[in-house]
Amino acid sequence: MPHEEDGRRQEPLAELRDTMADALARKRLTKTQLAGKSGLGRTTVQEAFRADGPAPTAETVAAMADVLGLPQAELLELRRRAVGAADPGPRRDDGPGRDDGPGRPIGEWDPHDLEVHPAGAPAAGSTGGRSERALPGYVRRAHDQALASVVGEAKAGLSGMLVLVGSSSTGKTRACWEAVRPLAADGWRLWHPYDPTRAEAALADLERVVPRTVVWLNEAQHYLGDHRAGERIAAALHAILTGPGRGPVLILGTLWPEYSDRYTDLPVAGSDRHSRVRELLAGRTLTVPDTFGQDALDAAAALAQSGDRLLADALTRARAHGRLAQDLAGAPELLRRYEHGSPAVRALLQAAMDARRLGAGLHLPHAFLTDAAADYLSDHDYDQLTEDWAEAAFGDLARPVHGKQAPLRRAAARPVRRSPGGLVPAAHPDPSGPVFRLADYLEQHGRTSRKRLCPPASFWQAAHTHLTHPDDHNNLAEAADARHRLQWSHHLRRRAADAGHPGALTVLAELREEAGDQLGAEALYQQAADAGSPTALLEMAWMRKEAGDREGAEALFRQAADAGNRTAPTALLEMAQMRKDAGDQLGAEVLYQQAADVSRAHSLTFLAGRREEAGNREGSQALGRRVAGAGDPDALANLAWMREKTGDREGAESLYQQAADAGDPDAMDRLARMREEAGDQLGADALARQAADAGSHFALAKLGQMREKTGDHDGAEALYRQAADRGQFNKLFDKRWPYGLDPDGSPTPPWLEESAPALG
Repeated sequence: MPHEEDGRRQEPLAELRDTMADALARKRLTKTQLAGKSGLGRTTVQEAFRADGPAPTAETVAAMADVLGLPQAELLELRRRAVGAADPGPRRDDGPGRDDGPGRPIGEWDPHDLEVHPAGAPAAGSTGGRSERALPGYVRRAHDQALASVVGEAKAGLSGMLVLVGSSSTGKTRACWEAVRPLAADGWRLWHPYDPTRAEAALADLERVVPRTVVWLNEAQHYLGDHRAGERIAAALHAILTGPGRGPVLILGTLWPEYSDRYTDLPVAGSDRHSRVRELLAGRTLTVPDTFGQDALDAAAALAQSGDRLLADALTRARAHGRLAQDLAGAPELLRRYEHGSPAVRALLQAAMDARRLGAGLHLPHAFLTDAAADYLSDHDYDQLTEDWAEAAFGDLARPVHGKQAPLRRAAARPVRRSPGGLVPAAHPDPSGPVFRLADYLEQHGRTSRKRLCPPASFWQAAHTHLTHPDDHNNLAEAADARHRLQWSHHLRRRAADAGHPGALTVLAELREEAGDQLGAEALYQQAADAGSPTALLEMAWMRKEAGDREGAEALFRQAADAGNRTAPTALLEMAQMRKDAGDQLGAEVLYQQAADVSRAHSLTFLAGRREEAGNREGSQALGRRVAGAGDPDALANLAWMREKTGDREGAESLYQQAADAGDPDAMDRLARMREEAGDQLGADALARQAADAGSHFALAKLGQMREKTGDHDGAEALYRQAADRGQFNKLFDKRWPYGLDPDGSPTPPWLEESAPALG
């Protein structure tokens, strides 16, 4: 009965148009005004209301719903019912040769293959096979409603993305799995990019994603945070969400809070490494709480009473504190195994925790962990080691805990994929011997419980000897810098630079420049730029500018501006100032506007500084108010520093406080220093410690320097020790000084020099 079918489809379509027409009348808008406010074309809007016209697209319905104040999900459901069988979307049997895109039907996936944490031990008498790996009953919480809404919109034809942000083992991945399961009945497929690496797999096949696909980005930092491919992956995901004819597609991901903060926080001026990722995630993240609320715990108890053995067992431990998901995932047993393990077990885990928190990769070589563990042992425990201590300790750590997670498990290294005859890049050699991965929960536990501790000498020696990836060398060199382990930092950075790491090359170039070797510095900067460092382009441009080569400087500033948002604001502003100095006012204004389009707060701060230097205090303050209104903590701190320079202590304190409130711990440190100078010792002490706990890079070290000036040498040394162990020393002393003297020529304190022995 084709005619009856058409009639049934027309009913929801007529209801959709009537609903939008009523809202249009209530808003007292014309269709032309609706087009202007929604960003749609006038013809598109006219067609959407035409009684005999085709059903509007999901994107059109969503855009008009926003302007008309109507619920998107309800209108999209009406549209879905209207198109019905006339718009079935892609199917697996659409003919021979059809490219179905990556992934497979949702119903064919096992949730454990999507990294949903196993829970509980196999029942007595079972083999523990896949078919017997049951999940506990699912308890819905507030974030599940938002997930269901995004899934509903996707089902109705509107592409969407949501990334769940929460600590390890809080139920993020399980929530995503439960949300997408209903899509299986509508023929949706799911793609989990994984092989050969997550980032490579995603980048290779994102263009092939077809409608009705769930793109599964569990632990999205492995995709979006990849230093080579992250920005390109973000751009490709954005293209999927916005490209005509690509949808509906649903992108779901998970992130730990520290990664979410790293990608979404406003960048420090001139160092924006995640601009596209930040734009992609804007408005598309949702926080998952660490604990279950009382209503959720009551729902879990009801499921337990109905026979759910796993929930009943977990509630005996988690009912009081609400950390039900972590318990189910095995976190308490992981922690127990760490805290009550043998000295050798604890030493291996602490070495692994320190390696991960200081920037080493996921897979840690056996030889590195074995050698690094030595100095984590006391003299007594070291003397008790047997010849097979490492084998026994690794065997103990490989035993799974409740939830089938191992504290430190052997990782299966995937083979490198390359074209026939291709070579493995020399900069990324594979480590010899087996590699191990630390359990997520213990990694996160280490980041918090050990954040004030510095690894011992055996750690740095083992890192220099056994780690092979240049990113590991560079990250650990930076960590050694921050903890004043300067010789280790120097040699680790040399290894990274020898492998072509752009960051390491840039730092070595700065050293050459400071030593007066301009030619050597420029050669290293060029190597760094060739390896992909826009910062190196800026440094070369400044060198050319100082040498009077304005044409060469401007060419390099242009390259830095074209290299991306990370360096674009600084480069554009420098070019604008050069044009202004040369009398090209019109060219300068164009460049100022371009810089403002990239980063308005950065540009306003720059201009405010120029006005301040020119004596235009009123103009500088006017720009300062605009920056303060934007709430950028870095810009606020810069303005505060300018106020302080001009003697406006009250204005400076006010701006530093605003910057601290906006999330800049270093601004709190500046406040502490001002209190110290005003004679408020107790207030300064309290603020400095708050700043250190909040992440200030040099609060305790600076306070120690103040103590030393007042003659309190014991107090100063105690603060210096704390600062060095927390990694908060590099801002006080030259972080690139590789030998035993401070920048002013004075000897390094003996207690610091002892921690950085010469390489033997």
